[in-house]
Amino acid sequence: MAVKVAVSGFGGRMGRALAEALELAENAELSAALVRPGSSLVGADAGEVAGLGRNGLAILDSLEHADFDVLIDFTAPQATVDNAAYCAAHGRPIVIGTTGFDTEQKDRVLANAEKVPLCLASNFSTGVNLCFKLLETAARVMGEDADIEIVEAHHRHKVDAPSGTALSMGEVVAETLGRDLDKVAIYGREGQTGARERDTIGFATVRGGDVVGEHSVMFLADGERVEINHRASSRLSFARGAVRAALWLADDNAVRAPGHYDMRDVLGLN
Repeated sequence: MAVKVAVSGFGGRMGRALAEALELAENAELSAALVRPGSSLVGADAGEVAGLGRNGLAILDSLEHADFDVLIDFTAPQATVDNAAYCAAHGRPIVIGTTGFDTEQKDRVLANAEKVPLCLASNFSTGVNLCFKLLETAARVMGEDADIEIVEAHHRHKVDAPSGTALSMGEVVAETLGRDLDKVAIYGREGQTGARERDTIGFATVRGGDVVGEHSVMFLADGERVEINHRASSRLSFARGAVRAALWLADDNAVRAPGHYDMRDVLGLN
């Protein structure tokens, strides 16, 4: 029997990509498509909105009317806080790809992991999560002798910076080196900044055009440089990863205990 998957934020780019990924999945189906209350899409056919042809599934504005086994949420921080609380109250696993949380919002989201399995990741791409493992190795081998800089680029519509993925990359490197990212991160430079301090991790952000997502982490030592890069050409890579995570959480043959998981758990990389 196919796993019933609800998708919140269905009117956005990722919502449509998730609909396509679910169409391609053999053992999952789109059972509910959700948008914010007041949206002009409420009541429209989800298949038509996603460009996949009519499927008879009317778009909803509330989880209370949705039939689902697991929710995939790519929305905005406050909406995700509310959706995670609903899932916890009703015993439904949730996959979260929303970024831009403040500390309080993230704590409120993760508190729900005490009741249900919750997969929160800054990026659901298989390639990006492989990069996280490569960054651990690079940081162990070169991190103490190299300057570390992270550059990311996204489309003009992205509202948070640096990207959640860039921050996760910085966290992986900092944790491996025993550093506190909150203390060593440098977000952009301007004017007379002085010489670079070795322990810092620099971030640079580019916004423009229709760039799906590009990330580069540079380990710059005297006489050599190592770069670990990832470039996404389609949101479908993120969507298929999120569907994979949803199926992993809802797997009847390996029931997941309540807890906070990430995509590296799904891929067996942790």
